[in-house]
Amino acid sequence: MEKAIDRQRVLLDHLRPSSPSHHNFESTLSASACLAGDSTAYQRTSAFGDDVVIVAAYRTPLCKSKGGSFKDTHADDLLAPVLKALIEKTNVDPREVGDIVVGSVLAPGSQRASECRMAAFYAGFPETVPIRTVNRQCSSGLQAVADVVASIKAGFYEIGIGAGLESMTINPMAWDGDVNPKVKDFQKAQDCLLPMGVTSENVAHCFGVTRQEQDQVDSHRKAAAATASGRFKDEIIPVPTKIVDPKTGDEKPIVISVDDGIRPNTTLIELGKLKPLFKKDGTTTAGNSSQVSDGAGAVLLMKRSVAMHKGLPILGVFRTFTAVGVDPAIMGVGPAVAIPAAVKAAGLALEDIDLFEINEAFASQFVYCRKKLELDSQKINVNGGAMAIGHPLGATGARCVATLLHEMKRRGRDCRFGVVSMCIGTGMGAAAVFERGDGCDELCNGRKVESNNLLSNY
Repeated sequence: MEKAIDRQRVLLDHLRPSSPSHHNFESTLSASACLAGDSTAYQRTSAFGDDVVIVAAYRTPLCKSKGGSFKDTHADDLLAPVLKALIEKTNVDPREVGDIVVGSVLAPGSQRASECRMAAFYAGFPETVPIRTVNRQCSSGLQAVADVVASIKAGFYEIGIGAGLESMTINPMAWDGDVNPKVKDFQKAQDCLLPMGVTSENVAHCFGVTRQEQDQVDSHRKAAAATASGRFKDEIIPVPTKIVDPKTGDEKPIVISVDDGIRPNTTLIELGKLKPLFKKDGTTTAGNSSQVSDGAGAVLLMKRSVAMHKGLPILGVFRTFTAVGVDPAIMGVGPAVAIPAAVKAAGLALEDIDLFEINEAFASQFVYCRKKLELDSQKINVNGGAMAIGHPLGATGARCVATLLHEMKRRGRDCRFGVVSMCIGTGMGAAAVFERGDGCDELCNGRKVESNNLLSNY
């Protein structure tokens, strides 16, 4: 019981508004026990106006790099449609946006910054709206969202956009220039240069993740089912573009509306025939690794009070974000460290989380993190992950936020808390906790009781 009370105290302190005008906050917020036992229960009042909420989250389809549907699409033409959709679908005046932050990894910094600025103009934003990029490797899209949240909480502005963009067709993974010879004197620094596939093999070897376990991650089946049933339609913005015939140079206009890397007929027998890519007797193959992809995503955030004033539906509430450092040689373990830290910061326990979007950089690290945290496989990547949908590095975080929040909305009041997490090249991990938006106060599986110090599950 003491642990439950401590967790509640952390949660209530975390949710306390920063505004000094709410002097009666203690009397307007009280806890109640959820007798269903599977959701943290507390009452909300208008004192929560300082919450940072998500009112819209969209992504492009994700397409295979080089030979996919976006092989002839400029990077700025990927970002512009999702930025435009945020404004058009919410009717928010673009002049009110305080900043746009875009996660991007592979493109040269100054060029990508200019492309993002150009994309904002294509999308209808005025010159008065600034934009910048951020690069924390594979978590860049999530970092962009977290940066916007921090700026809103700091009072820099009330409305912002966190986004992500990557064209791995245009900007493949490569090292530009010489490597500092000093790196040989620092093992951890040297491990930062390891190919990601080698770190996957390291995780499999160190923690006993078998080839069979990796091949059994059924990402393609789940993603194919989600596509067939239309579960991605609410998050995907169709992108008008072109395909150029490499032989004739002829251009054909097309509209891309679905992810093109999903293989619905993938079988364990076929996966078992694939050869290891990074180690002769290894277990990491093209079939149990994330796809190299092109795509973009964007998330519109604002203070809850602003969203309520505008009459906008709230898709989700941003609760906490954590980035951690881990051994670069086994960088894939990052989510196993970041997720507990983020969940604890939210005043929750892992069992309180209803859905997880964990980036499937490699099946080895995905399986390890799932086993290490003892997570229910029925809660993780329920619509497939990066092995099927794709992993455009800078865009993945924003993509995962959109996928998570739309699935939480679909599941309704029984689905309250969700987590987005990923490992990060050079040895890091990131995770963020979200709460479902509209209606989360009136849980259908819980009822209030006259008590102030109880949390569910205790």
